[in-house]
Amino acid sequence: MASSNSSAAGKVALVTGAGSGIGRAVALALNAAGYAVVLAGRRMAALEQSAAMAEKAALMLPVATDVTQPESVEALFGRTRDRFGRLDLLFNNAGANAPAMPIEELTFDQWSAVVNVNLTGSFLCAQQAIRLMKSQDPRGGRIINNGSISAHVPRPCQAPYTATKHAITGLTKSISLDCRNYDIACSQIDIGNAATDMSEKLAVAALQANGSTLAEPRMDVSHVANAVLYIAALPLDTNVQFMTVMATKMPFIGRG
Repeated sequence: MASSNSSAAGKVALVTGAGSGIGRAVALALNAAGYAVVLAGRRMAALEQSAAMAEKAALMLPVATDVTQPESVEALFGRTRDRFGRLDLLFNNAGANAPAMPIEELTFDQWSAVVNVNLTGSFLCAQQAIRLMKSQDPRGGRIINNGSISAHVPRPCQAPYTATKHAITGLTKSISLDCRNYDIACSQIDIGNAATDMSEKLAVAALQANGSTLAEPRMDVSHVANAVLYIAALPLDTNVQFMTVMATKMPFIGRG
């Protein structure tokens, strides 16, 4: 992970989907850099495991959260305010996907489940973060949305995921516009194949647009964490609006 950054001492971050994969890696990197970190996710045991891996475990606060439920998200940010008094960074990372299938075979429940986590969940967390960031002293903060490279081009048979990630781009732009006068910066990081449990199948056989399958390259998840740390370390008068980080040889350019 990235080296410790003393300027982050006393700052507070909240990471959704922090019980595994990218969320866990980012939460641990932020902790190592000096942030107090609130870890949000549905599985408390996984969040506690993430917290136990931290260099500064006393600065980790696991909070079981369902980002699709307004009352659960409100309680999450209430716990954050009560414990730490403020919020400097939200990493909107929690995500879900549906099984790969043609659009006409998707059920309403499969579609709704992806929309509820990826889009509505990101909105609900951003909304609560904005309210807290506008009211705290000193005012402001930073929101980083996990967009995915599917915010640019689709994978075959992934309509719900692709649609929500395109929508995250609109949400990112709207937050940036509507919150610039309140010292709240909003970025989007579009992540390619990071080496996590969720992407293992892509390293074996990923469906391509021409109907073939291909073993796709992946990158170490630490590079994602370092990218988030770079954005987080910027002063609030400077922003990375969009960043793409990916394995150099994965089929992204020319896909779709």
